[in-house]
Amino acid sequence: MGIFGKGRKSREEQAAKIAGQMAGGKGFYGRLTRATLGGEDFARVQQSMGAYNSGINVQQLLAMGVPTVPAVVVSISDTGKLVNFDPVVDLVVQPAGAVSGATTDRIELQTIVSKLRIPRAGDQVLLIADPARPGGYLYAGDGVTP
Repeated sequence: MGIFGKGRKSREEQAAKIAGQMAGGKGFYGRLTRATLGGEDFARVQQSMGAYNSGINVQQLLAMGVPTVPAVVVSISDTGKLVNFDPVVDLVVQPAGAVSGATTDRIELQTIVSKLRIPRAGDQVLLIADPARPGGYLYAGDGVTP
């Protein structure tokens, strides 16, 4: 408890607030980040924070029991970005119930995958419907708990 007893935030909450300001370009940290990085690098920071936040959202949705959709990996490619030393990849998947040759049912995602469990073409993965984007999906891993 601080001197005044109220309004004290944990370090995790403070770090999340600062990271949000940096990615959003708001507040002292956001303006400083935008000014020092420039447009292109600042856009990369925003994309990385978006990937990180989607991973947190998936964990919360799985904990709430939101149903998952099985899908098969069609292709995977590296973007060259890392978030917490885990790669950010471009993933193309096809829902398990779709016809194998149809290209209209394919879903393209840019997501963080564990460096220990990188999916390969033909592997089955899980998706969760994105509540923020109707019709969109989030990568939920391969369904095997480590």
